[in-house]
Amino acid sequence: MSFPCASAATLREETCAGTRAAADTVDAAVTRARAVGAGRDRLNIFVATDLADAREHAAAGAQQMSDTAPGLLLGVPVALKDNLATLTLPTTCGSRILEGYVSPYEATAVRKLREAGAIPFGKTNMDEFGMGSSTEYSAYGPTRNPLAHDRVPGGSSGGSAAAVAAGIVPIALGSDTGGSVRQPAAFCGVVGIKPTYGRVSRFGLVAFASSLDHVGVLGTTVDDAARGLRAIAGHDWLDSTSAELDVPDFHLAGASPVKGMVIGRPKEYFPESLDPRIRDRCDAALEHLRALGAEIRDVSLPNTAMAIPAYYIIALAEASSNLARFDGVRYGLRVEGDGLRGMYEATRSQGFGAEVTRRILLGTYVLSAGYYDAYYRKAQQVRTLIAADFSAVFAGGVDVLFTPTAPTTAFRIGAVSDPYEMYLSDIFTVTANLAGVPAMSQPIGRVDALPVGGQFIATHFDEMKMLTAAYALECALGAEARA
Repeated sequence: MSFPCASAATLREETCAGTRAAADTVDAAVTRARAVGAGRDRLNIFVATDLADAREHAAAGAQQMSDTAPGLLLGVPVALKDNLATLTLPTTCGSRILEGYVSPYEATAVRKLREAGAIPFGKTNMDEFGMGSSTEYSAYGPTRNPLAHDRVPGGSSGGSAAAVAAGIVPIALGSDTGGSVRQPAAFCGVVGIKPTYGRVSRFGLVAFASSLDHVGVLGTTVDDAARGLRAIAGHDWLDSTSAELDVPDFHLAGASPVKGMVIGRPKEYFPESLDPRIRDRCDAALEHLRALGAEIRDVSLPNTAMAIPAYYIIALAEASSNLARFDGVRYGLRVEGDGLRGMYEATRSQGFGAEVTRRILLGTYVLSAGYYDAYYRKAQQVRTLIAADFSAVFAGGVDVLFTPTAPTTAFRIGAVSDPYEMYLSDIFTVTANLAGVPAMSQPIGRVDALPVGGQFIATHFDEMKMLTAAYALECALGAEARA
């Protein structure tokens, strides 16, 4: 696979040197988007763009270079998932209930991108309110995988992954509540990082499940994603869960060797039911790391089997609470009905899609009297056990874990109709959200010409170690990663 868009490092270097104008980079992204058919009639990657605004940001970047030290992403176009608040473009979360809504404030991650010199290029399609694993549950229609147009790009950040995979931008922002950055990264053959909970501010990210939501980054390469993460990470007083910790230069992680690093292979992530071809790709990746001097150690995370039910109880309970704010009174769609209750019912019935409605109903049920202890409290107890599994493994001397990102490659659009089967797409990714630890996916080869993703997981706030392993593996695999 070739990516016509230059890397973030190259774009910045050429912009700083004056050999490339940021406005020309924007024009090149527009040309590429048209060439691959990013519009709604084909790939359906973007739900909103404002090229005049993008060119203004490009001009602002040029002014930044003359006034201050150039930012880390100077002149780099970046796509934004449609649940990150922006001041000029609508923020609809892929839902009719917010159609046309423009936020009066900006997400901290978006602001930090601009301060780093990046150029916000457009808002990308997504599963409605982040509830899906295929970007088929968008009110604006499904996004198609740029590598195979009959396949899904994954979800819920499918539009962002597709924008990178199609070579339109080198970096895109997404959100990851149970794998929504990493799984589409795997399906589209790009890199996706979910940082530690608290590493990146969630201010301005429309909430799905507040204790599980993360702002994440997708990139063409490990370096692109690492630079994007460096730009948006850091403490933010507007987010009470934001960590007051220094942010390392993540894009320098590749300078450290993996020799002597202990990489755990958790047996629960390699069940007998796993596609043997995906298993082979993962084993080959581990052998590359072993050849570089890393120790590969079999480990166990015994409570992994309970992750999917625990996750879907907690996530849906929090979703039912968070989405109660969309009632037709304060913002978004309003459909008149018989009195106040009738207006609520009409607005929410017409504004929410079937999958969001299903999750709100289930979440409300598990929080209701008589069921709270039986479901929600038990799920939180399981969450504690899962987090303890990770803590024990890392305390035992393991530096990072390596697993498949997803149990399958990208499936055909419309092929998965059973909600539970769709939920199982996240079986290898939800644990990192439950525990709040950093995790990332990167391409490690192909099966039937479709990308396979390998996932690294590290302990809290140790993204550097995770990225060191990822840089080394990317270099060792070379063209094999996308062949």
